[in-house]
Amino acid sequence: MDENCTFCKIIKGEIPSSKVYEDEEILAFNDINPATPIHILVIPKKHIKSLAEMQDGEEKIISKIYKVINEIAEKQGFKEKGYRVIVNCGKDAGQEVGHLHFHVLAGTKMGDKIV
Repeated sequence: MDENCTFCKIIKGEIPSSKVYEDEEILAFNDINPATPIHILVIPKKHIKSLAEMQDGEEKIISKIYKVINEIAEKQGFKEKGYRVIVNCGKDAGQEVGHLHFHVLAGTKMGDKIV
């Protein structure tokens, strides 16, 4: 955990969130500033700064996150219509929080525009 990280503070319960899913390794919650009608952030509980800074062995949590995203899509009823998963890596890509996170966007028809 990084004591200055916003997402680590959410994991510890220091900042409230609207949880969608939680287990011992992963937390998913609704984005407070949604880009689409459904906008969920999925994060590992282990502090990993970004996809570019993953260490050996951490690919297992990434695989599990994608499985969890699919489960969330099924349970929330947007799996059939479709959804988009975005991972920003670094400031130039738009990563605002230095903790690996996956944006799950759904609830509207999306075009080719990059979000």
